[in-house]
Order: sequence, then structure tokens, then C-alpha cells
Amino acid sequence: MRLLKEAGLRVPEGQVAKTPEEAYRVAKEIGTQDLVVKAQILAGGRRKGVFEGGLKGGVKVVFSPEEARDLSSHMIGKKLFTQQTGEKGRMCNQVWICERVYARRECYFAIAMERAFQGPVLVGSSQGGISIEEVADEDPAAILKEPVNIMEGLRKEQALRLAEKMGFPPHLAREVADYMIKVYNFFIKHDATLVEINPLAEDSAGSVICMDAKVTFDSNAAFRQKEIFRLQDWTQEDTRDRQAVKADLNYVGLEGSIGCLVNGAGLAMATMDMIKFHGGTPANFLNVGGSATVQQVTEAFKIITSDDKVQAILVNIFGGLMRCDVIAQGIIMAAKDLELKIPIVVRLQGTRGEDAKTLIAESGLKILACEDLDSAAKMVVKLSEIMILAKEAPVEVKFQLPVD
Repeated sequence: MRLLKEAGLRVPEGQVAKTPEEAYRVAKEIGTQDLVVKAQILAGGRRKGVFEGGLKGGVKVVFSPEEARDLSSHMIGKKLFTQQTGEKGRMCNQVWICERVYARRECYFAIAMERAFQGPVLVGSSQGGISIEEVADEDPAAILKEPVNIMEGLRKEQALRLAEKMGFPPHLAREVADYMIKVYNFFIKHDATLVEINPLAEDSAGSVICMDAKVTFDSNAAFRQKEIFRLQDWTQEDTRDRQAVKADLNYVGLEGSIGCLVNGAGLAMATMDMIKFHGGTPANFLNVGGSATVQQVTEAFKIITSDDKVQAILVNIFGGLMRCDVIAQGIIMAAKDLELKIPIVVRLQGTRGEDAKTLIAESGLKILACEDLDSAAKMVVKLSEIMILAKEAPVEVKFQLPVD
């Protein structure tokens, strides 16, 4: 909210609190008895969420600093379960304490990058303050879209047209249009992929205010948005994601049982498709890129094997810029250091491919080499199925590395 305020938008007065006592202090400083306490987690649906311990709702209205302190004690340090978090929930480490704003009108406004429009698109609806997904399901016509030519930028007449369609009266539509332009400038300046304001409201005094917001930034722009990414709360992220960022690896965790280590995003997608084709499910997307070191490959294995669901690993490298022997050295080092007990299937083709195969053969490790992706995917799916069945039996399967 501070970033939006700096962009010239009006937002409720408030601050983040990390302890109940800090929540009490912030509430006193705001200077009103009508307050809102909002759990700060990286997930939507907080209002309908449930905390461990039984407290219902991650957004609550209170009427004194004392109530803010008491309510915060039931939020901070507790997991909040929402429709988006699923069974895992998200730990609430801090809350947002702000003044309560009485809204006369609540609308929805967002700017997002949209492939269909090949650039930014404004999204608006007269139905704000509720889940926009529900609005889209129940009344699709209520969702308004206005594409923006990114080379020209957002024009005043475009913003004004959308504001009027959203139901704002003429005297207020111009102010809303100005807000839209400020949000668009913020969107472009900070390399955002989504800025969602819900609700964008008219308060009881007839002024426009951004009552709540969600912003997503392009991680590829982290090098030029250092101040933004310095604010990232890693406690809300998967520890594997943080490890991947530190190791300069592209990693996305999935729900399957087959770990993947691949060079190149396109090859990684093809590898996952081939695993699915043969009846398996990938546990991750992990692209080591074209210039990975032995240490990065070892770190990649650490990240993959930290997922308990992983029952087999497929390494698929097509060496161009990436040398296959470097990958092989990393695999060997990881297998020894981590004492891996799950099967590893490798397909190494291209630059120094023969050297890589020699290194693996001479390592004495039981690493299964395949000549093509199809046979490698088929092999790793079968091995993962064996491991899963043994685990369910339960029967212990020893995939010992090294093997004499």
C-alpha cells in the first residue's frame, strides 16, 4: 500500500505490525476507534479463511486498539487456510492495521499483462469488494476489458470510458480515470505483471480511495527493481524457491513424483510432456540454463530431492552452450554427497556428450543412461511407479549408490 501511496493514490492510513503489542501501538497512532486488521499472507480469499485455532476470517473489523491487539494475537504465528492455500495453509507472520473506510460504492479495477491482447489490459467491474472469480462465473458480462497499446500508453479517453462503464457518475469518473492512469504508470515503471485494486471505492465523502490491493512483479526484472524485490517476504515462499534464486536456477515446484533437471525452458516443457505421455507426473520444472556450473547442478539436486514426493529423477540435457560433462560431474557429486537412494535416469546429448557418458560409467554409480528422451521418460516413469508401490506396501527398496 505504501508503494501505491507513493504513486499518488489515496489509501487507508495504516501500518504493518509483527507482534500484538506493535499492533496496539499502530492502532493508537492511527487515532480512530474504527479499525481493520488484515492477515498478511500471499494468498487470496482471506476474508473467508480459517486460522488454526478456529478463528474465522483473515480480515476483521475491530473498535479499539485493545481489540486490535487481542485479535492480532490469534493471527500472528498461526496458519491461515483459504481456498487458495489449500490444506498446507500459509503462516501469518504479520498483520496490517488500518483505519476503517466506509464505502458508498465498491468497484473492481486491475491492470494485467494479457497474451490475447499482446500487452496490458485494464479490467474493471462495478461489482467490487468480493471475489472477482465469483463475479466472472456468475455474471461474465460484468467484467469489462480495455486493451492498452503499450507503445502509446494509456490514453485519458480510454480510462474515462472504462470508469463510466463501471458506473461512476460523471463528476467522479474523471477522478477515477486519473487514478487508472496513475496505476498504469506504476504498472509500467515497476515492471508489474498484475496490479489488482479490490475494491476501488467511493468513500462516504465522495472521494476515490484504493481500499486493498494485490501487486505481482516480474521476477525477470529483479535486477532493475532492487528496491521492490528487497521487500520480498521469503517466509511466505517455498524454501526451495529461495534456494533456487540463490543458486540462479529457474525452479517451479509441482505435485508429481518425478524430479526433472533440464537445460532450456522449451526442452523442460517437452520433457514434462513426455513424462505425462507415459503416465507419470513431474515434480518440478527446473532449468539449469546454458552456463550452469558443477556447484549449480549439485544445488539443483539438493532442491529436487528436498521434495519428499520425488521418487525418481530424470536428467535431460541437450548440450549446446551447456557442456554435458559439467552436468555429469554435478550428478556424480550430488549422488555421492546426498547419498541418493532413488533412481536417476540421464539422457545426455551434444557438447562433450561422450565425455559425460564416460565419467558416469567410470564413477561406479548406478545411474541409468538412455539415448533418447522417449526411452528415458518411459524408464523413469516405470522406476517411479516401483518406488511408489514399494512405499505404499510398505516394502523398503534400496537403490544403493554406489554399486560395486
